[in-house]
Amino acid sequence: MAGKKYLEALKQIDREKAYDPLEAIELVKKISTAKFDETVEVAVRLGVDPKRADQQIRGAVVLPHGTGKTQRVLVFAKGEKAKEAEAAGADYVGDEEYINKIQQGWFDFDVVVATPDMMGQVGKLGRVLGPKGLMPNPKTGTVTFDVAKAVKEIKAGKIEYRVDKAGNIHAPIGKVSFDSQKLHENLQTLIDTLIKVKPAAAKGQYIRNVTISSTMGPGVKINLAKVVK
Repeated sequence: MAGKKYLEALKQIDREKAYDPLEAIELVKKISTAKFDETVEVAVRLGVDPKRADQQIRGAVVLPHGTGKTQRVLVFAKGEKAKEAEAAGADYVGDEEYINKIQQGWFDFDVVVATPDMMGQVGKLGRVLGPKGLMPNPKTGTVTFDVAKAVKEIKAGKIEYRVDKAGNIHAPIGKVSFDSQKLHENLQTLIDTLIKVKPAAAKGQYIRNVTISSTMGPGVKINLAKVVK
């Protein structure tokens, strides 16, 4: 059963209406009642068939105003690259010791970056990191020799996106405490990025639905004509 606060919030939304992006963001902020600073999340329904390899959508984007969450970054690197990662602000940098720690159940991090020469060893962690969505991947820029750039971008608010089995993408675009304009710019950056990576094989309408919500709140539909440029 939905809670009382959720139902109260629901009453303030016109379920039939597709709102202007700023109006939708302001409404989400207004109906947020949790005691903590909720995350503002976007769900985008895409006209793709994720079962087909040529319609898989996965990547990363740096949001102009970040997500409001500081990501803890673990970097698998050696020698000079390890020093570069440390200088760029990585929380943990190493090789074998961290592979062993993870195998023993340590998960005190949010994003994993690895240099290509470390992937042979990091591959051993596929079974534990894969299901959590933490496995480094060249498509999201987390398998790279430019570890300094990767770490800085993640710390600046880089998020990963990936289409799920139902053809949806879910992504955080900030916190309820953010200025509405900043949330709007983050939202637009995400939509623009998704449009850029549209697979050639995708037919018909590509962006079919955009809904925005806070962690505990109901979804508010956004007028597609205002975000799909």
